[in-house]
Amino acid sequence: MLLVIDVGNTNIVLGVLEGDELIESWRITTTSKRTSDEFGMLVYSMIEHKGLKLEDIEHVIISSVVPDIMYSLTNGIRKYFDIEPLIVGPGIKTGVNIKTDNPREVGSDRIVNVVAAYHIYGGPAIAIDFGTATTYDIINEKGEFIAGITSPGIRISADALWQKAAKLPNIAIKKPDSIMAKNTITSMQAGLVYGYIGQVEYIVNKIKEEMNNPNIKVIATGGLAKIIEAETEVIDIYEPLLTLKGLQIIYEKNK
Repeated sequence: MLLVIDVGNTNIVLGVLEGDELIESWRITTTSKRTSDEFGMLVYSMIEHKGLKLEDIEHVIISSVVPDIMYSLTNGIRKYFDIEPLIVGPGIKTGVNIKTDNPREVGSDRIVNVVAAYHIYGGPAIAIDFGTATTYDIINEKGEFIAGITSPGIRISADALWQKAAKLPNIAIKKPDSIMAKNTITSMQAGLVYGYIGQVEYIVNKIKEEMNNPNIKVIATGGLAKIIEAETEVIDIYEPLLTLKGLQIIYEKNK
């Protein structure tokens, strides 16, 4: 079995795959304060709790945008699983050519997402990841990562409102029944959700315009993708496991 680990700024998502089948997945909070023993025991206990055996895990691949935790995480995997994890980074085979000004600046999570989008759905495609930041990554029909757009995530936008405006509360992110809000909470929810829908639609349509291609596939993933994709027709596919599938594809190219 293959253990895939996606380290994001807010959460770490883990999955165990056997062949193409996802057996189990977990989500834990990202923190740099865990030791290698804490990481090792945490991952070990989650796998054991689901009735899987430690010896069933034969390989591990990690993508991370948080360098500070990598020493503890990778050593925890080595210590408790006796496996040298494959790390997504420079020199690893992905099957994707990065055609940006500085390829080393492109986050590994973004590379993993376009790998999955291209491998599963073909190109050209736009992979939108609704995470801490919202990223729009574009891969063309030749498998080249040609551009990426980054905007503040929905939660960051919500946090900025209540932290910077003394009278505004911290709210749950959800779509109100109507954009015609009649109280503070639904007013904030309407601005965040409907405003974000507008952002997604404008950016996607602008990409299609500049590429002179109205038929580019748009794949959405990430924790808050489901709220947005249900409200717009510009998203063609909602794939919550896009990053985990991308990690599996990259592992197969490098094993």
